[in-house]
Amino acid sequence: MATFARPENALKRAEELINVGQKHEALEALHSFITTRRYRAWTRTHERILFKYVELCVDMRRGRHAKDGLIQYRSICQQVNINSLEEVIKHFMQLSTEKAELARSQAQALEEALDVDDLEADRRPEDLMLSYVSGEKGKDRSDRELVTPWFKFLWETYRTVLEILRNNSRLEALYAMTAHRAFQFCKQYKRTTEFRRLCEIIRNHLANLNKYRDQRDRPDLTAPESLQLYLDIRFEQLKVATELELWQEAFRSIEDIHGLMCMVKKTPKSSLMVVYYAKLSEIFWMSSDHLYHAFAWLKLFSIQKSFNKNLSQKDLQLIASSVVLAALSVPPYDRSYDASHLELENEKERSLRVANIIAFDVEPKTESREVLSRTVLLSDLLSKGVMTCVAQEVKDLYYILEHEFLPLDLALKVQPLLTKISKLGGKLTSASSVPEVQLSKYVPSLEKLATLRSLQQVSQVYQTMNIDNLSKTIPFFDFSIMEKISVDAVKHNFLAMKVDYMKGAISFGNKNLESEGLLHHLTTFAESLSKARIMIHPPVRSALKSGETLSDLVETVEKEHRRLLARKSIIEKRKEEQERQLLEMEREEEAKRLKLQKITEEAEQRRLASEFEQMKNQRILREIEERELQETQALLLETEKHSKRKGKRPVLEGEKITKQSLMELALSEQLKDRQEMEKKLLRLVKTMDYLERAKREEAAPLIEADYQRRLAEEEALHEREQQQEVESSRQRHAGDLEEKKTLGRMFESKNLFQERVVGRRETEFNRLETEREERINQIIQSRKQEREVKRKFIHYLRGEEERQIRLHEEDEARKREETERRKREEAERKAKLDEIAEKQRQRERELEEKERQRREELLGRSSTRPSRVADLSAMPPPVEAAPTATAPPAAAAAPTPGKYVLRSKRMSAEGGGAQAQPAESDRWVSGSGSRMDDRPSQPSDRWRDDRRTSFGGGPPKSTSTWSSSRIRDR
Repeated sequence: MATFARPENALKRAEELINVGQKHEALEALHSFITTRRYRAWTRTHERILFKYVELCVDMRRGRHAKDGLIQYRSICQQVNINSLEEVIKHFMQLSTEKAELARSQAQALEEALDVDDLEADRRPEDLMLSYVSGEKGKDRSDRELVTPWFKFLWETYRTVLEILRNNSRLEALYAMTAHRAFQFCKQYKRTTEFRRLCEIIRNHLANLNKYRDQRDRPDLTAPESLQLYLDIRFEQLKVATELELWQEAFRSIEDIHGLMCMVKKTPKSSLMVVYYAKLSEIFWMSSDHLYHAFAWLKLFSIQKSFNKNLSQKDLQLIASSVVLAALSVPPYDRSYDASHLELENEKERSLRVANIIAFDVEPKTESREVLSRTVLLSDLLSKGVMTCVAQEVKDLYYILEHEFLPLDLALKVQPLLTKISKLGGKLTSASSVPEVQLSKYVPSLEKLATLRSLQQVSQVYQTMNIDNLSKTIPFFDFSIMEKISVDAVKHNFLAMKVDYMKGAISFGNKNLESEGLLHHLTTFAESLSKARIMIHPPVRSALKSGETLSDLVETVEKEHRRLLARKSIIEKRKEEQERQLLEMEREEEAKRLKLQKITEEAEQRRLASEFEQMKNQRILREIEERELQETQALLLETEKHSKRKGKRPVLEGEKITKQSLMELALSEQLKDRQEMEKKLLRLVKTMDYLERAKREEAAPLIEADYQRRLAEEEALHEREQQQEVESSRQRHAGDLEEKKTLGRMFESKNLFQERVVGRRETEFNRLETEREERINQIIQSRKQEREVKRKFIHYLRGEEERQIRLHEEDEARKREETERRKREEAERKAKLDEIAEKQRQRERELEEKERQRREELLGRSSTRPSRVADLSAMPPPVEAAPTATAPPAAAAAPTPGKYVLRSKRMSAEGGGAQAQPAESDRWVSGSGSRMDDRPSQPSDRWRDDRRTSFGGGPPKSTSTWSSSRIRDR
């Protein structure tokens, strides 16, 4: 992957590659620049790079690269300049559209060029054979070769842009514009499959938008602008679906609009509702749901009458007539007759769903919704004043079919009215959503209704009728068609008739065993017998049993009420279970769909990757073939030149020649040339050998004579040069001696100057060396002082730290010793208190035992001597003489051991015995009759001396409590 120092370098490199024809390398370079994480700060150069990038993608039809680049660019400019992304996307769609239109115009031009009188005269044999084998016309092949790839790329462009803009609140307008352009593309070129996929894509976008509500830039559907954009997209989808005659997709679009409005709890404008009901009525008419079609027309009439102020009287009359005729076109019988329970439930659920769609309630209430029917529809026509606005022919037709009884003349009176009605209709000038109304489309349904009404009224008058006579009364259809209509009516329990072809007659009434009444004849017979028995033997109603009957009735009502409540709860549970199962099924289907979509996307990615690899291999093979062809042509030219130069036969252009044959020919020619050249060289070598040998034989004596001559000349020259060298050496020596003598006079001055310069330089050097040593010594001393100060400071810090640690450890040890000492004292105190409490409880148990024995003894004496009960009761209680004496009866009322009692209350409870005791301060009472603790007190246990007074042992030394003595000890 190429790296660039600046974004401008990447753009410049791409332009250079484009100029030399390497668009693929330029695209890869820009793609690597866009996807790198190095350049994430948006600049104006990024926008220019993206313009160039999308141009390359469009030229090479690389939709996948375009999508990756736009996604990366969205993350770059999302928070900085979102308008740049909008401009790039618009440019991308404009280029794709222009390319598709250009391909379409080229295909049309090619088709016009081929549109000649004699096709066989201008076509090659290969084209004729291809047309005979494939069976395709020229236009089909041109479309497949030129138009289809660009249309496919344009469709991928729309999908890519919608996927990028689906959850961006700041580009909602661009998202809506792209959706509209995609719808127009499908409408213009009749792309029904792509239209279904586009509707599913937009539907999934809205579902994901409602599912993931925590996204940062998610569009807010509660905002009026966003809601209007999404509504415009759905209504455009509805219009295109009806124009393409995709009625199922149109109904799903209706459900999308209703679901969107239920999601935001708002109702659209009246202009949009007019379009909604106009398309809905058209959908129901195409699906032969005349009942829902009539209700949709009724809602459309109400809206036009209420909100369209420009509606003329003629247009209102046409719309009202359409409503009435649509209502009359509904079959007069119930199609749910004799259906199973499951079919009835499904039909009820479907009817409620359609009723919510027609009523357009943003908060549907299933409990209060009434089921749509023909009776409700006709009553609404009367209550809303529709009959006052219709044409006179329609009004007469309504009263004949619904209110008059004309068994033999009904069809004859209806026929001229239908003829007049079929001529009514035309374009509406004041209702743009309903451009044209034709009442003639209701005539077949009205003829069928007139036939059913005639048969119904005839069946009420006649029991048997001739087939010919019946055919004369109903001029609309032949008897075969009339028979089909009557069979359908009998099936849905609207008529009861039987056709006898042997007699040529029709029988009306319930005369056969297959009639509805005889199916339950036993039940009818039992009910009749029960009524007769009651009439013969009426039940006796006495006043005595009226109360019982009333109570039984109340009980029965309560039981029935409970049963109904239980049944209602069971039904609700079943409904909840069914809804849960439906939700699970929908969830599973959604999971399957997502899984299938993921598999499809992966397969598509693999297919694109394989196509890319295949195209790359094909391009490489094509380049290799082109290069080989060029090499072959160059070799052919060289061979031809060589052959012409040699005088041989050149290679003819008309001959079939390949590179392999040409290479073999060239190799053979080269081999022949090499062999001829070797033969020439051998002949030339022999000739040169003979010539060289002859030359050397002739030149040998001449060379020897020349050698002797040159030897003599060089010897003379050597002697002459030797003499010249000796003479020049003597002259140089004499000159040197003369120069030495001249310079000898300056020797002393030179020595003095040298000594002076050397001495000065030595003095300067010594001075600099001394200064350097002094400076070095100063630096050493300063550094020694700094190290000493630093070492002392560190020693001080360490000593201080050790002292702090030692003090902290001593403090911790002192705290631990204090804590341990307190714990020991507390444990000793608790042990002594537990011991005293145990002794106290022992004394209490002994006192209680003695008291119980004394009471038993007193009770025994009272039983043996009843005459002395009064004397014993009058005797005063005995006074405790010793610690082992029996406690008096009043001791039973003594305070509970361990409870604090005031001295006044204690004195009043003890009575006379309290006067003999010395006066004491308030104290803790441990129970009367307890013995004194004679153990000697120890100096270290001061709490024992204080506690002894509380438990009745000896005179207290002080009036302080145990806690105060503990405080003093501390």
